[in-house]
Formats: sequence, C-alpha cells, structure tokens
Amino acid sequence: MRVGLVIPTWNGMPLLEEVMGAIDRQPGATDLVRFAIDSGSSDATVTCLRDHGFAVQSIEQREFNHGTTRDLAISQVDADVVLLLTQDAIPADDEWLPRLVEVYDDPKVGAAYCRQIPRSDCNPFIAQRLSEWVAGKTELVVQEVEGEDEFVALEPLERLQRSAYDNVAGSVRRSVWQKHPFGYRRFGEDVAFGKRLLLAGQRIVFQPQSAVIHSHNRSPKAEGKRIYCDHQNLKDLFGVHLLSTRQQLRENINWARKDYGERVLALELPEAEKRDLRAWALAYAKWSAWGMYLGGNSDRFMHGKLGWFYRCLDRWMHRGI
Repeated sequence: MRVGLVIPTWNGMPLLEEVMGAIDRQPGATDLVRFAIDSGSSDATVTCLRDHGFAVQSIEQREFNHGTTRDLAISQVDADVVLLLTQDAIPADDEWLPRLVEVYDDPKVGAAYCRQIPRSDCNPFIAQRLSEWVAGKTELVVQEVEGEDEFVALEPLERLQRSAYDNVAGSVRRSVWQKHPFGYRRFGEDVAFGKRLLLAGQRIVFQPQSAVIHSHNRSPKAEGKRIYCDHQNLKDLFGVHLLSTRQQLRENINWARKDYGERVLALELPEAEKRDLRAWALAYAKWSAWGMYLGGNSDRFMHGKLGWFYRCLDRWMHRGI
C-alpha cells in the first residue's frame, strides 16, 4: 500500500521542525510521498519542508481554503492512502503512521483519524473540551450507517458523533476521496466530508492507538469565534442547535460563570495563576455561549430585519479562522 502525506503550512516555525522530526522517526517514513501547500510563509517553513523531503507548492494566502487547499494537495500525491496533518500536530510516538494506515486492510474504510493529546501547558478548560470530543477518546470507534433513513432517524448530536472526522491528524483512501473531495467550505470541512462518506456507505475509523500532541491556548474571544463557526456548521449539517433563545443564552452564561469559577477555585494552583485562569474562564463563559447562540441562529439572523448587520458580523467571525 503506497502512502502519502500532505500538510498545509503558513509560518510554522519553529514547531514545524519538531513535527518533521517526529514524522521522520515513523516506521516506513522513508517511503512516504510528501507534499505541502504553503500559503506564503515569511519564515523558514518552506526550507524546512524541503529539507525533510517535501515537494512544496506555494499559493497566495488569500487563495487558502480549508477544503479546496487540501484537495489540491491530495491531487498531487500518487498514493493509495493519504495522511493529513497540520503543521502544529506532533506525532506522539512511532505508532502514529502504522496504526493510522493499518485500518485500511478493511476495504470499506474510507477515512480514519487519530487521538489528539493536549500539550502539557494546555488550558484545563480546553483540555476537558478536547477530551469530550471523539478525537480525545481512548477506545477504537468504527462509524457507519446502513443508509440515509438510519442517519435521518438519529438525534442531531448522534448524527454528529457518527459523522465525526478530524483532519488535524487523519487519513483518507485516495480512491474514495476522488469521489468525495472536501470541496470549498469556510470551516468544518472535515465533518462535512465525514457525513458525505457515511451516507455513501463508507466506514470512518477513530484509531486511538495513533496519536498526536495538539492543542491551542486561545483567548476567550478567539474561542468564541471558533465556536460560532462550529455551531453554524453543526446546525447546517446535523441540525444541532443548543441555544436557540435569548433565555437559553442567559441561562447558559449564568450557569457557566458559576460552574467555571468553582472549578478554578478547586484547582491546586498558585494564587496568581488561579486569578488569571478565573478571569479567562469567566470571559470564556460569555464568549462560548454567544458563539453557540449566534452560530446556531446565524441563518435566521442574516435573513431578518438586521440581516446587513449579521452578515458583517459573520464575516468578522470567520476572519482568521
């Protein structure tokens, strides 16, 4: 089975060097067909990639799109299975590559993804959220449905869980991708891809024995913007709508501020760190709730009386995501 690896990059140094070293230590790494698409890096990213055997295609940053950029990269790789990685996801050990590829012994598997382990300095609230996502679990999961009727009969959150796929660190069978490319999507191209594969009768495998180290410590506002984009997608793809009314929004903020504050107080941290984390958590309670509320209701808001305002807001929410 011929295996390829694609990575989209932009100013990935110095962490990219660590990612490259972990890739090079994988069994079979010397046989990998390596290809990267770089969005105009101004640091040593392109040099680093080429030093580690990657063919590199450069594009303008404005041309980047989470779906079509990956499609372009995969199209350049002559392989049966293509691994997908981001520039800041570090393979945790030398099991990452072989465990992610071995699942394709099953001809019905169209895609697979691996476990994400938070970095040692990860914000505890972000670490908990990652542990609750499918990619944070420790048990193997094979996702499939018998047909569209079974899928439609599922509850919205069950549809999401069944379709879950994460291309922070995943893989695709190239012949399946040719029939179901990622396509243009501003955000959430991976779960949209997962839904299409599932409805086409393919299996998606979560392989926890393959793992990467990956997490981000973002500001509450940055997290809120990502949650907005996420819940806009989840409503569109699966009908997930957690906060549909202003009353639910207020209740969620009040609950989260109380719960998060108590959780910070229970942590064994120096007082200065605890104070900073509590301030972050209280802001996160507000931004995350507003992200869920506005994202889940965005279609209705953008077609309402203040549609012009919400369309401007939508562009700002997606900026930099």
